[in-house]
Amino acid sequence: MRILILTSSTGGCHDMRARAFAEWAQAEPQLGIAVESHHPLEDSHWLYAFGVGLYNRIQRTAPLLHHAYFNFLEAASVIRTATPLGADRFRAVLEWVRPDVVLSVHDSLNHTFFDFARAVLGRNHVRCVTYCDELHGGYGFSRHWVNPAVDLFIGVAPETCAAAIRWGMAPEKTFVGGFMTRRFFCNPVEPEPREPQEFVLLLMASGHGAQNHIGFLESLKRQRMEARVVALCGASAEAARAVAAWATANPSLSVRVLPHNTNIGQLMRSVSAVVARPGAGVCSEAIVSRCPLLLNCLGGLMPQELINVKFCRKHGLAETVRRTDDLARLVAAWKANPALPAGIRERMNAVCPRTGPREILQRIAALASSR
Repeated sequence: MRILILTSSTGGCHDMRARAFAEWAQAEPQLGIAVESHHPLEDSHWLYAFGVGLYNRIQRTAPLLHHAYFNFLEAASVIRTATPLGADRFRAVLEWVRPDVVLSVHDSLNHTFFDFARAVLGRNHVRCVTYCDELHGGYGFSRHWVNPAVDLFIGVAPETCAAAIRWGMAPEKTFVGGFMTRRFFCNPVEPEPREPQEFVLLLMASGHGAQNHIGFLESLKRQRMEARVVALCGASAEAARAVAAWATANPSLSVRVLPHNTNIGQLMRSVSAVVARPGAGVCSEAIVSRCPLLLNCLGGLMPQELINVKFCRKHGLAETVRRTDDLARLVAAWKANPALPAGIRERMNAVCPRTGPREILQRIAALASSR
């Protein structure tokens, strides 16, 4: 069975999902699944690629501006064509892969690209599936995610599928699949040792380097916080150099910059808490790892981030950080009362779906075999 995954490098979450699907398919050979990934927005037409670049620039520099971007795309959703821009390039991919299933992990790829795939391959020869990693409905959950004509809508949580049903998805075609995380989040790896009273803080960036690491480090230094900090800077070599230079100039605070290819699963199980933008990817990874979340809300929240904050507040999984000094205050409170982060871990354990990558792949395989 051949699956063609449609993804896009807006942020880092969608590509992470695509990599996770490929890893799990390779690790489950009894399912007989071969996976290919494609970036139709970046590879089909310059206008799509411009939108991807604009998204990432807004995320790095001015998250609040994304509300205008998001609402423009939501309004434009009423204008859809049967043929995508740059259709010849996408047709070539379809004819090369000849997929049994076209699987979208991105909100902008569930309508025109599905329709075109069915036109090229034959409606009875391909299944169209959406995997949606948004955690909650409401403002920020794009209507682009939901195409009632798809064969299956997979949501990470009950709230995800409920939102899809409100946008017209048939309940019998929805499936709460859980988190499609990379395999190292499920491998039984021993966490790195640390002293029982030691507080280790993980500062994370988006895949494209959106972060406020220096501001947070300055705040921790001002407050003379006794903590050990490890930092990830996404794919931004510039951010990694800046944090490393700050650490060299400020030896009073223990700071270690880790490479982009670090085993995040092992790392999250080793630290006391993680500081990150409230993206769906990092929220789901923290929940799977039972790692208390401190959500970086500096500069305002993008619409997609708002629904993740809503989910975390609903289930008591995180605290929000709206100013750099909030971080030092929350770390001090958690150090003084370990029951606070311990309670978050317990609630993460309760809310984490019991289904996951294997069940998702099994459901897709069963759907393809029913053609």
